Amino acid sequence: MTKKKTLHFLLLAFAWTWIGCAHKDNLNNVFVYNESNGISTLDPAYARDLEIMWATNQLFDGLVELDDSLHIVPALCKSYSISEDQLRYTFTIRTDVYFHDSPCFSNGKGRLCNAHDFKFSFERILDPNTASPGKWIFDQVSQDGIQVLNDTTLEIRLKKPFAPFLGLLTTQYANVVPQEAIAFYGKDFARHPVGTGPFQFAFWYEDVALVFHKNQQYYLFDEQGMRLPYLDAIKIEFVKDMTAEYLGLMQGRYDFMSGVTTAFKDELLDANGNLLPAPQSQIQLQKTPFIKTDYLGIVCDPMLQKNLALLNPKVRQALHLAIDKKKMVKYLRNNTVIAAENGFCSPAVGNGINSVTRYSFQLEKAKQLLANAGYPNAVGIPKIELATTSDYADLMEFIQHEWQKLGINCEVTVVQKGTFSESTSKCQISIFRKSWLADHTHPENFYALFSTNYFTPNGPNYTHFSSIKYDSLYTELSQKNQPQELEHISNQLEEIIANETPVIPLYYDQVMHFVSKKISQFPTNSVNMLDLRRVRKN
Repeated sequence: MTKKKTLHFLLLAFAWTWIGCAHKDNLNNVFVYNESNGISTLDPAYARDLEIMWATNQLFDGLVELDDSLHIVPALCKSYSISEDQLRYTFTIRTDVYFHDSPCFSNGKGRLCNAHDFKFSFERILDPNTASPGKWIFDQVSQDGIQVLNDTTLEIRLKKPFAPFLGLLTTQYANVVPQEAIAFYGKDFARHPVGTGPFQFAFWYEDVALVFHKNQQYYLFDEQGMRLPYLDAIKIEFVKDMTAEYLGLMQGRYDFMSGVTTAFKDELLDANGNLLPAPQSQIQLQKTPFIKTDYLGIVCDPMLQKNLALLNPKVRQALHLAIDKKKMVKYLRNNTVIAAENGFCSPAVGNGINSVTRYSFQLEKAKQLLANAGYPNAVGIPKIELATTSDYADLMEFIQHEWQKLGINCEVTVVQKGTFSESTSKCQISIFRKSWLADHTHPENFYALFSTNYFTPNGPNYTHFSSIKYDSLYTELSQKNQPQELEHISNQLEEIIANETPVIPLYYDQVMHFVSKKISQFPTNSVNMLDLRRVRKN
């Protein structure tokens, strides 16, 4: 055994010993999972990636949260109200919520959370010195618009009506942190987090393990009056090998695994994406549509698009209709994802949006569109370069094969992730594969990708698509919250996207959780947020 492996083993053993000392009678009541991507911070101000969101969700709370049906409900506020002009949001703060015990407080004990803490936390996100990637969630807040009316009342004023605002407050960026902890730990707060969540920080061995202990003062109780959470601890390991993670799940070392890779998908799933009989004695599969869409983006800016044929919407439509998405998701993804035939916005956002089929595989129509565009049999279309990272090479090769049926010459180019990100942000790649994971459940978040105001690198519009009509409808959508209005405007936006085709939606992702049979009451939802408050381990 190498020195590095020996050290890794000893640290893991020590981690388990520490947990055992803290919970001598309940050593088995520890939820264990692996995070192969690692965790860079436990500061919610930087909770940009899912692995950070999962961890910080155990330690911190916000004013509001999403329930299992994706409805916005009070969390650390008892109630909230929105003024008739939709410009003033007033929150009444709970009076039974305490921060975790910490040396940052004078007596070492957690103090009561109040409205001043939220004002501090939100203004910290807005502070340029914090450099939080979540600063944008307060873009619509007016200057000096965050005000404390008293210890239990917080008021936020907006510049203009913005219906998704309450949903933005459910993100990890909007979690509350105590001013004392930021002052005490400084930049080390990322390694010594103090929140109000169901679990509190215990210890962290870099690249080995991260452990949280139960918050004995958590404010929530179950229906029988028992204080949540049920678990005594959470342990997160950092094994980079996904195959080792899979084996750990099957051997009982881990209690949960999210998603599946091509390396072992055939050992777990049948061709329809269902769990095979063999692993059913040890694990259960929970899945639900995810608010995430994978797509091909096509640069529409004539100043930046090198392949002039791609500036023609009919050519872009032909490329779209020539892809057999159902075949693609069946043979490449074992139907673990859903062919994107309804539109760009994932139907998982609800409200009846994109609930009907809009696209289908139509090879002959695609050929006719090319002819109408002046490119019969694709003659005259320059070679198309399909850029991707190694994770999606198989997907791009499938699309390459589909487009060759049109007579199009295309080449798959695999590039490093860093190079790919930089090139797409600068519109240097004619056609690229990307995915959009919504930050909240209002459809505005999906349609922002095509707003002129959000051209990359200052926003998510990587195609530089621009339309006056689209921008007007998008602005109108951002001011609505009623399901019928959202559905009506979304359909109009989807029609523009379909006609102009700045993107080709490929598939809607699904949340797939492989959960140990020892675990019960494990929630799976369309935002894929890890909520362990009510989880039990038998």
